[in-house]
Amino acid sequence: MTFQIPSDWQIPAITPLDPTLAARMRARIDGKAKPPGSLGRIEDLAVQLGVIAHPSATALQNAVLLVFAGDHGLTEEGVSQYPSAVTAAMVRTYLAGRASANAFAAASDVRIRVVDAGVASELPSHPDLLSIKIRAGTANSAREAAMSAQEAHKALAAGFAIASSEIEAGADIIALGEMGIGNTASSALLVHRLAPAPLDDCIGVGAGQDEPGIARKRAAIHKAANRSDATAPFEVLREFGGLEIAMMAGAALGAAAHRRPVVIDGFISSAAALVAVRLAPATRDYCVFAHRSAEKGHDIVLAALQARPLLALDMRLGEGTGALLAVPLVRAASRLLTDVADLSDVLEGRI
Repeated sequence: MTFQIPSDWQIPAITPLDPTLAARMRARIDGKAKPPGSLGRIEDLAVQLGVIAHPSATALQNAVLLVFAGDHGLTEEGVSQYPSAVTAAMVRTYLAGRASANAFAAASDVRIRVVDAGVASELPSHPDLLSIKIRAGTANSAREAAMSAQEAHKALAAGFAIASSEIEAGADIIALGEMGIGNTASSALLVHRLAPAPLDDCIGVGAGQDEPGIARKRAAIHKAANRSDATAPFEVLREFGGLEIAMMAGAALGAAAHRRPVVIDGFISSAAALVAVRLAPATRDYCVFAHRSAEKGHDIVLAALQARPLLALDMRLGEGTGALLAVPLVRAASRLLTDVADLSDVLEGRI
């Protein structure tokens, strides 16, 4: 399947959530047939979802996981123990329905759409594959900008358009996932500049590294950071980002622009959310952070975004697996407002 990217797309103005409406939602939830605050942070989530959906009173149900895949030229510097060919192999695994994300999606009743944002090899056509290859992998950011300005803009626009299309087709929950060998290195650079935070604090083991491998990864990332002093969000994305990360950022913008919650997975998805929020700050209001990743650097992103994730399961796979596990919590929280009786109705015998 192919997709048309609008040529005149611009970063949208996102409408912030109304804090006075949040207070009204909190009062409604406090009036439900339960002790106030007894559902803990699920009540906080229900408030956020209620304000996002306002004035609709429909429970959220139809979720889609967008798995964006792309390769990274920085792998030429030895930042991963796996070759870039693994990215394409995993895309084929998603399409065959045999990846961890597929298993979790089946358990959580979430549809998966796989997007070729910039895989470095050609992929066979498949009805569940959206082919939007901006280029065959980014350039090596240790030596040159990962993307041109046009490529970064096109990737953002594509992510926005994909999320918008899914929402127009009926999705009311957008979840983000990714696959791309080398993308923890790219994310470390993004977080370093956009949080901001010391670079070494953002560098983790990714898909797994021994001590020599970590040393190579750290040296390559420092080489990239020393090449460019970019700090403006779009320029940081262009210099160091991945095509799949840029499209995830665009998808977060798309969900926010259409007033839908976007469920953020782990370190890499959170780095993409950080890009989106730095480009359009009100996007933060629409983000639901699924889990606290075991990948080093994720706590830095969460702190920068003032986010408390729903789950802490020591996961660091990516693919949207944490987001998939959080979707049932999003659905449940949304039903506090639509399905649970008011305490006054219970006490007065109207149930």
